[in-house]
Amino acid sequence: MEKFLSFDDIQKSLEIRETDCKAIVNYYLQNIQTKAHLNAFVEVYKESALEQAAKVDEKIASGKAGRLAGMVIGIKDVLVYKDHEFNASSKILKGFISQFTATAVQRLIDEDAIIIGRLNCDEFGMGSSNENSVHGKVLNAADESRVPGGSSGGSAVAVQANLCTVSLGTDTGGSVRQPAAFTGLVGIKPTYSRVSRWGLIAYASSFDTIGIFSRNIRDNALVMEIMAGPDNFDSTASRKPVPKYSELLHFDKRVKIAYLKETIESPALQKEIKENTLSILERLKEEGHEVEEVEFPLLKYVLPTYYILTTAEASSNLSRYDGVKYGFRSPNAHNLESMYKMTRSEGFGEEVKRRIMLGTFVLSASYYDAYFTKAQKVRRLIKEFTENLLNKYDYILLPTTPSTAFKFGEHSNDPVAMYLEDLFTVQASVSGVPALSLPNGKDQQGLPIGIQVMANSFKEAELYAFGSYLMELSNN
Repeated sequence: MEKFLSFDDIQKSLEIRETDCKAIVNYYLQNIQTKAHLNAFVEVYKESALEQAAKVDEKIASGKAGRLAGMVIGIKDVLVYKDHEFNASSKILKGFISQFTATAVQRLIDEDAIIIGRLNCDEFGMGSSNENSVHGKVLNAADESRVPGGSSGGSAVAVQANLCTVSLGTDTGGSVRQPAAFTGLVGIKPTYSRVSRWGLIAYASSFDTIGIFSRNIRDNALVMEIMAGPDNFDSTASRKPVPKYSELLHFDKRVKIAYLKETIESPALQKEIKENTLSILERLKEEGHEVEEVEFPLLKYVLPTYYILTTAEASSNLSRYDGVKYGFRSPNAHNLESMYKMTRSEGFGEEVKRRIMLGTFVLSASYYDAYFTKAQKVRRLIKEFTENLLNKYDYILLPTTPSTAFKFGEHSNDPVAMYLEDLFTVQASVSGVPALSLPNGKDQQGLPIGIQVMANSFKEAELYAFGSYLMELSNN
């Protein structure tokens, strides 16, 4: 029988001295070994995790333990952890050892969370299937012939397969929410700037956020309230106060909810996802909430806007990886110019090279105004439209993904089809607002379906409370 499916389970077991942190870590280590074929973990920190566990056990015995004592966490391979290797699932950073720990990770450690390892992902966070990793693909535990979603596929499967209590992923355009939907988990993308990006490898700096995978809302909310907040190392991190999300989950009011006509009527939307989404909207009406269909005419512009801007930012951010100071350097180079060219050609994977080239193109002098400047203007329109909706309605509901988990190789030769997997998640990313993906039943093949809730900026407390209510509603 699986144990420790929630942090509450862990805390109760520790409280009655049924177990200790060392035993909990060993339990997860055994699970990781048994399910190694899923390829969720790039590296398991066995020694340091057991060492941490022993220290936390001492703190518990002396009554000085932090709020996360006993929580075992896996971190996506784009977050740095001091004195541990990190390579963003890319050949170009092979062998790189981090000299510091990401702020979000450090805050969890400071509350006595135990970091058990780093998790597989699409290279530099670029992908929707976890097929773009130098470490190989991650298998979806619900059906091993199918993708877990991307780019945080390893983070999703680690929680799905009970290899850790909670995991950290990153969400630039849906990279937490889409894998959460594909694996039947709770996954959040917070408001942009809510969580410090210090120690997160940059893909697209004005979109990147650190998100959380969990089996339930409370665990997610607790981790978020500890990670969030200002950081002197990140000038973009908001200084707004952080509520105690995990203590504000009670929901007992009537609210106004919008759903987007264009998402429900999209020809790309799988039949069972449409049915389950409409079913939950109907339940909300029966419960006395005001549910209204609204039009979002800018939907067709969201995906191109997102890919123009993120590839441009990726082109700029990834120019620092050149083989000069750290990471991989081509052994075939014969002079400085060939070292740059060959290191980048051999070190980056195909998808990363595609996005760098696209970004370089849209930033070039001849096309800068035609593409990049125009996309920035459209982003502003999308952001304003979304915020206006969220000023009128408390929440926007929509499917997380157009389909359930697809088979490996299904979209590999068609980048546009792969990019369309982000169709419903990029609106929140372009707008910078928080969004939560929740489990919403399964399709006829038993594959998980996700539903997504958006709220206005810095309304994570309301989002979690409504999410908790929605999960109860869908389970009854």
